[in-house]
Amino acid sequence: MEEEWLVMAFDSTQQALRAEMLLEYAEIEMDLCPTPKEITAGCALSIRFPGEDLQRVHQIIQSETVEIRGIYSRTEIGYDNIKL
Repeated sequence: MEEEWLVMAFDSTQQALRAEMLLEYAEIEMDLCPTPKEITAGCALSIRFPGEDLQRVHQIIQSETVEIRGIYSRTEIGYDNIKL
């Protein structure tokens, strides 16, 4: 079974790069990638990370007050915003 990856989108490049630094420091596997066209966001950069790390990622962005547009899961027809 293929591992589910989630996408975190941002409204600013500054917040995307800040989140990247924090997740790298926490040693969470992730990739900086272009924001999928199906996700409306103010920033062209997003972060992909394994779904199994959702709780850790959520805790980090909350405790460090990182501003995000949302966290999305891939569906057959696009992306769904995950309600946290």
